[in-house]
Formats: sequence, structure tokens, C-alpha cells
Amino acid sequence: METTSRAVAQAPAAEGGRPLPSARRTVDGYLLAPFPWYGLDEAFTGQRWLLQVGTSADGSVEHGSLGHGDEPSVRNEFVSGSPDDPREKFAVVVTVAASPERRLADGTGQLEATSVSSAAWLAGVGLLSVTWPMQMDHALRDDWLDQQTETAWELADDLSGPDWSTLSLPVDGVPTSFHYRESEFGWVLAGSAPQGVHVGAYGRGMSAYGLGFSVVQDITAYA
Repeated sequence: METTSRAVAQAPAAEGGRPLPSARRTVDGYLLAPFPWYGLDEAFTGQRWLLQVGTSADGSVEHGSLGHGDEPSVRNEFVSGSPDDPREKFAVVVTVAASPERRLADGTGQLEATSVSSAAWLAGVGLLSVTWPMQMDHALRDDWLDQQTETAWELADDLSGPDWSTLSLPVDGVPTSFHYRESEFGWVLAGSAPQGVHVGAYGRGMSAYGLGFSVVQDITAYA
């Protein structure tokens, strides 16, 4: 799969699984991006919040995520609610710069190309980062997470496979085709936007079918 890296920048977690505010609340990295950020469009009127940006080996911003709705903690039996009425209802939008394979500025190596699969994998791993299967022993979660991360990689590498369906959603007001899949932990989708980026998203408790995406005009509104 063409992607930037299998190492995803994740916010450090506090006890209980909730990302530390100091890891999420800075807008500086977002302002350094040479591409536009995408979030839910104006039809969404709920809370908006920052997560973190991811950088390439040469330090340039390559991707990042913006949250909408409830700020998720790791899902377990204490926070998940019922399947029909989850306590946390959120959607996170991932923006990935569309880039060809290219050499590092210092000539020491190459950066891989990004694709819709890159957005799908980042979204899949993002959902895993706030997932903890019910009744799983805490000591087993790291092994489970490693296993599920590999599965997310394989799924993102096969967007035409049977695990994915097609969903049309508006991007800047234009109907756009997305790859979409659901699991017991939530949903993941990925597609491309007309502004030179790939867009992924993941969520739980909010239906993906009613979402729309648009360029964020003021990133500080998420801070």
C-alpha cells in the first residue's frame, strides 16, 4: 500500500484512555500544513476539537485529525453504553496530503506516496485507539491492538475487497464516493477531496450516512 508510514502519531493517553489535553490543544502544527484541513460541514452544530498532526521524516506536516461531538475515551464496559445507545457519539475527520513518492530534502531517503488507502488506514487505527473490547483484561490490550492494527493495514490495502462498500457523501457540496466499512467498534470511511488531499473518517454513535465534509475556514475554531 502506498502510504506515508505505518507509525501513526497518537496523542498520549491519560489514565482511563482519554488523550491528555496538552497533547491535543495546540493549533500550531495545523497552521504549518501546506494543505487545507477538512472537517464536518456547517450542518454539524456540535462540539469541535483538535487531536494531533502527523509529520514526515523531514518534519513537514502530512496528516492530522479533527474531532466532532463527544470526546471519546477508550471504549469498555464502563463507558460504551448499550449498542443501541452508545454514550459517546463522535466523528473524527482525518486529512492526508496527497503526495507522490519523493526524496527527502537532505537526500538520505524517500517518502512513500500517499493514497486513499493511507486515509483508510489512519482512520482505522484512529478508531482502534479509542476501542477496548468489553471484558478484555487490561494486560492483553497491547497484544490485541497490535493484531488489530495489522488487520486495519490489510483492510486499507484492499479497498475493493468485500469488507468495504461504497457510500456517497458531499465534499464541499459535491457528491463524492467513499469506501466505507462498519465493525462492532464503529465505522471507517475514506475517499479523496478536490483540494489535493485524501479524507478519512471514523466514528461511533453518529451515523456516517448523514455526514458532509468541507474545508475548515478557521482551524482555531477547533482549539
